[in-house]
Amino acid sequence: MSQKSYDDTAKLYLIPTPIGNLEDITIRSINTLKEVDVIFSEDTRETLKLLKAYNIEKKLISYHKFNEDTAYQKILEYLDDNKNVALVSDRGTPSVSDPGYVAVYKIIEKGYNVICLPGATAFTPALVMSGLNPNKFLFYGFLDNKKSTKKKELESLKLIKETIIFYESPFRIKETLTIMKEIFGDRNISVSREISKKFEEVYRGNISNVLDELIEKGEFVIVVDGNKEEVSFESISVLDHINLLLASGKTEKEAIKEVAKLHNLEKNTVYLKYHNNKK
Repeated sequence: MSQKSYDDTAKLYLIPTPIGNLEDITIRSINTLKEVDVIFSEDTRETLKLLKAYNIEKKLISYHKFNEDTAYQKILEYLDDNKNVALVSDRGTPSVSDPGYVAVYKIIEKGYNVICLPGATAFTPALVMSGLNPNKFLFYGFLDNKKSTKKKELESLKLIKETIIFYESPFRIKETLTIMKEIFGDRNISVSREISKKFEEVYRGNISNVLDELIEKGEFVIVVDGNKEEVSFESISVLDHINLLLASGKTEKEAIKEVAKLHNLEKNTVYLKYHNNKK
C-alpha cells in the first residue's frame, strides 16, 4: 500500500549521524534535529556531544538494543500526541547494524510515516575506496561472535560472486580474517580502519598480507572480493547450493525448489537434508 511520506501526520525520522568526523552530517539532518519534538538515542551521552556541536537543545530518551522491544511504545505515545520524533544511533544510519528495526516495523504497522534521511554510513566509503568491484555487492554486517557459528556463516557465503562487506570490532578482527582465509582462500580484500577519523587508513591486498600489517585498534569495515572460480552445479553440494541461493536473496522455499530441480532430486529429500543439517 502506498503511503505519502510528507502529510500532516506525525513522523518518525531516522537520522544518520557522523561515523567519526562531526562535520559529516547533512544540513537537512541538522535542521530536522532542531525541528523534531524529541530525540530517541542509542547513547544519549554520544548524541549530546553532537547536539552541543550544533547548538541544538532537545529532550533525549534512550533507545538501544537492550530496550528496543519496549521503547518503541514510548515513540508511539509521542506520535499519537502528534509529536514528531527523531531516532539516532551512536554513529551512522539507524537500523544498519544498529538499533532501529523494531521501532520502524512497529510504527509502520500503526500507520505512521517513517522517513530515513540520506547520510553517513561506514560501508559506502569502505566499498568505494576498496578498489574492489562496487557494482554488485552484498552487505552482510557483523558476523556472529561465536567462532563455530561464524564459520558456518562464512561457509554459506564462500560461493557468492559479488563483493561482500562486513563490519568487525578490534577484538575479533584478526580471528575473523584468519577464519575467512581458511574458508574463502587467500582472496583480495580491503580493510578500512577508523573511517573519517584522524587515524583513518586502508589496508589492501590478499588476506595474508593484511593480517601481517593490521593494527587492532578502532572500528573496521572488511570488503572481500567475490568468488572468481567457475563452479558448476554438479560440483556444488546440495547444502552449499541452497546456502548460495539464500545468500543471493531467494526464500528457503524457492532455494529448495530450484536445487531439487537442478540436482534432479525430490523436493522433500532436499528439504529434509537441509533441515537435518540445521539441527
